Amino acid sequence: MTTDVPPVADSASRAARLDRLPFTREHTRLVVGSGLGWALDAMDVGLISFVMAALAVQWSLSPTQLSWIGSIGFVGMALGATLGGLLADRIGRRQVFATTLLVFGVATGAAALSWSVGALLVFRFLIGLGLGAELPVASTLVSEFAPARLRGRVVVALEAFWAVGWLLAAVLGYLVVPRSDAGWRWALALGAVPALYTVVVRRTLPESVRFLELRGREAEAEAAVRRFETAAGVPAVPSPLPAPTPTPAPGALWAPGSRLQTGALWAVWFSINFAYYGAFIWLPTLLVASGFSLVRSFGFTLLITLAQLPGYAAAAVLIEVWGRRPTLAAFTLGSAVGAGLFAGADGETAVLVSGMVLSFFNLGAWGALYAVTPEVYPTALRATGAGAAAGFGRLASIAAPLCVPPLLERGGNGLVFGVFAAFFVLAAIATWGLPERRGRSLEELGPLVPAGGRG
Repeated sequence: MTTDVPPVADSASRAARLDRLPFTREHTRLVVGSGLGWALDAMDVGLISFVMAALAVQWSLSPTQLSWIGSIGFVGMALGATLGGLLADRIGRRQVFATTLLVFGVATGAAALSWSVGALLVFRFLIGLGLGAELPVASTLVSEFAPARLRGRVVVALEAFWAVGWLLAAVLGYLVVPRSDAGWRWALALGAVPALYTVVVRRTLPESVRFLELRGREAEAEAAVRRFETAAGVPAVPSPLPAPTPTPAPGALWAPGSRLQTGALWAVWFSINFAYYGAFIWLPTLLVASGFSLVRSFGFTLLITLAQLPGYAAAAVLIEVWGRRPTLAAFTLGSAVGAGLFAGADGETAVLVSGMVLSFFNLGAWGALYAVTPEVYPTALRATGAGAAAGFGRLASIAAPLCVPPLLERGGNGLVFGVFAAFFVLAAIATWGLPERRGRSLEELGPLVPAGGRG
């Protein structure tokens, strides 16, 4: 991260004061604090794929029952993402973030006690409510503190914690789930950790300065800015009172000035969700069905998951070099190639290599998507817009696991991953309807930049 600080002006808005700062220990604390919640979220989502593979054997579940176990959490996530975004624009980013961690942490611990498929489905729905609300709210909070010239890279760094959480899920799946009939229960019990982490969130993470100004909480906003300025060793300068911000009208996401961006954003979210969750929720189960032992399939999934980390690293670099749209388009097309290779994979080496290619590009695409999403809308609508896009995307997360069994019957793994490749291509096309705001302040929400240009 660069440490250059622009010259101090005689006065500047609080947003401009945040944008001129270098990356400080306070930014690190914010990213790590939010990222730990993000990782725990990913761990919970990832664990269900291993639980499904175990329960398919222990409870003799049908593919349809497994599909619903995989999908019901996303029903909750669709609702949670939409409601969480709305609440974050009304009561604050930090408050909603902490509450969602508490909800899904407690529900995950309760899921470990599931006595039937019906009970597990209820708990998975409640888990989804918390999970769905947490992700868009956390990315909004981090994006509103990150300096403009580093914002994309910082949000991708936050999203990289998803790989850490999914890796933890893979480790638990490999070491804990197959060791006994109660292994999946112990794995889910560990997922209750987020309930304890809410205390840390409430006490240490700052509330968004832009949100505080929107609510007229000037003293709190000033204190938050000075906290970051002190960490950078930058003197404070006076800030004028922010101009009044009108309350967004109902349907503002689809107003003439927002329609193209919203449509493109929803299309990308839907397509990436469909392909990602359809593939990775079913991956251990598909490997077992292809002849791998339970332990070996979990081991392959762990190795494939490791490829997510360099995918995020590459996206973090390119998003500030190429820009948001080119990076997102490149990684979605790379994901399509990975899915196509997996569709035709024959043999252990081919499965492993193609799976790692898919994992590398797919998670890099996620990082770029989370970076661009908060940049589409103004402060008063930012969390609502991000939550609505995520909520719409979760509809694909519901549908994808349910679509896998009939696709398998008609064309096997080849057809399944061929469909996923097609959705990745659709995401790449939709990317070009998004704004390009690399290096620009969140307050500079002008018209769309022509494709290929820089904001």
